[in-house]
Amino acid sequence: MKKRKVELVVLSDAHLGTFGCHAKELLNYLSSIKPKTLVLNGDIIDIWQFRKSYFPKMHMKVIQRIINMASKGTKVYYITGNHDEMLRKFSDTKMGNFHILDKLVLELDDKKAWIFHGDVFDVSVQHSKWIAKLGGLGYDYLILANRFVNWCLTKMGREPYSFSKKIKASVKKAVKHISDFENTATELAIEKKYDYVVCGHIHEPKIIEKSDKNGSTLYLNSGDWVENLTALEYNKKRWKLYRYRDINYTEEEDLFEMENAIGQQLVASIIFSPKQATR
Repeated sequence: MKKRKVELVVLSDAHLGTFGCHAKELLNYLSSIKPKTLVLNGDIIDIWQFRKSYFPKMHMKVIQRIINMASKGTKVYYITGNHDEMLRKFSDTKMGNFHILDKLVLELDDKKAWIFHGDVFDVSVQHSKWIAKLGGLGYDYLILANRFVNWCLTKMGREPYSFSKKIKASVKKAVKHISDFENTATELAIEKKYDYVVCGHIHEPKIIEKSDKNGSTLYLNSGDWVENLTALEYNKKRWKLYRYRDINYTEEEDLFEMENAIGQQLVASIIFSPKQATR
């Protein structure tokens, strides 16, 4: 399958290392594109819920694919989120085409894109981290249960159903949280004169023009790879919200081999390393 050439791809909230992650679908997507720049906008590896006993080979293959893309010329920016906040001790580290940052400003055809994960706007993350972590664990098991239910529904010839989307749509606080998040991000972007503000974190894919008395900006959210399976693509001066559909893809390139046990040790060594990176 021929790879699609794209100027910029932004994806977030893969939550590798959790039951909810659609690693196979993410690998298929990454294997189908050839971006000049790839921005991983936070929560790619879920360090909060990391288990040494659970890091499947498919999850490791996603990491291998990203490294492979960087080695072949793609600029990869890993922006830290709340679930991978331990990587913030490595902020501003650069290894070839691979960069670790907390936020990023990109020039796109004479316009500025302000890119960050978005957890700085989340009070529950900033001030009650243990509650947020507990909620993350519950969300993971909710998604796992939802997959079983949808498997049963498919066997019965019925449409799949999303528990979390239903909850988000019906709980007023959840709807208000999403609205407040968008408004805060866009107000700051307008104040800073950014043309685009690109976030993740809330698992709500969207592209929408926002304006206030001080101006306007384009708000973009890359969604996630747990439920929505979405990414943002920028090409020929236009943004597009990509939604994954099954890709009939057979890898033509060999990924470097890494046994699952070794892969787990590698991820664990990064996550639990007491030393900070040398800058």
